[in-house]
Amino acid sequence: MTEAVAIIGDRFMLPRLFEEALREACGEALTIRSLEQPWPDEPMEHGYAKAGMDGLKEYMGEPDDIVAFIDDAPILVTHLAPLSAAMMDRLPHLKLVAVSRGGPVNIDIVAARERGIKVVNTPGRNASAVAEFAIGAILSQTRMITRGHDALRRGDWRGDLYRADLAGDELSEMTVGVVGYGHIGARVVRLLKAFGCRILVTDPYVQLDPADSADGVRQVPLETLLAESDVVTLHPRVTAETTGMIGAEAFAAMKDGAIFVNTARGPLVDYDALYDALVSGKLRGAMLETFAVEPPPEDWPLLKLPNVTLTPHIAGASVKTVTYAAGQIAEDVRRYLAGEPLLRLC
Repeated sequence: MTEAVAIIGDRFMLPRLFEEALREACGEALTIRSLEQPWPDEPMEHGYAKAGMDGLKEYMGEPDDIVAFIDDAPILVTHLAPLSAAMMDRLPHLKLVAVSRGGPVNIDIVAARERGIKVVNTPGRNASAVAEFAIGAILSQTRMITRGHDALRRGDWRGDLYRADLAGDELSEMTVGVVGYGHIGARVVRLLKAFGCRILVTDPYVQLDPADSADGVRQVPLETLLAESDVVTLHPRVTAETTGMIGAEAFAAMKDGAIFVNTARGPLVDYDALYDALVSGKLRGAMLETFAVEPPPEDWPLLKLPNVTLTPHIAGASVKTVTYAAGQIAEDVRRYLAGEPLLRLC
């Protein structure tokens, strides 16, 4: 007997890679149909923008189209397709939803649980990619890479960046504060150790790995981290507790001339307060990969500052992220078919 699987991928999480991983894990026990959505070439939507999609964030696809495609399939494998309570009520055969995201914010998890639909996700799928990116983000600011690049693009040879009063500092002489010690933050710490910097970590819910403690990494309160760090890099999830956690008070508590890096999520930061800290000279610079509104408005003041490096939310964009997530999904589908416990049940 074969089970029907509906795959809804996109131009990052390619449907064919989902299918290849499923075939390798499950053999021919599946009947697969696939749909490719146009993300990231076209933007996602948010639940508050449509009636009946309350509680969903960062999704792509019209509900009627998604329901019609899934139809009678008991298994849905997706990246961005939405699944609201009302949609679930139209899919009585659906039993398993596998979402290739660290946080399945496009699925109403409570509604799924109430209807007996199991949901699995892929925590840490892009941890390696984002951690590597964070190191590059830090170096872009500490070593004046962005300023030198921007100047050359304008035809300006910034030889003055070799001046002692302008030259960037080396990480080996700096204290780096890592806020959040989950999948990504822990990897950032591991990479930072190779540079010989002093490392501080704050996370009220996770204890340091003994290997990090043995290597001199210190776990401290946020207040201590802000006061002592030359670089502060953010890696927590967005929750009610962490939303806006870095604002005017936090920037005031940071060292004069510190550098701020956000490769996590925009809602963690009060960007108006960050602008003030950068313009006043309180902070030396910032690197921003995520924003409160994406894409940010063209007239957004932070886009104009010379001491800010910006990228369009691409830290997790690596081929390894795709193949790793597809493999995680395939293993849980295999376990579901075999009646084994699911590894990543939400």
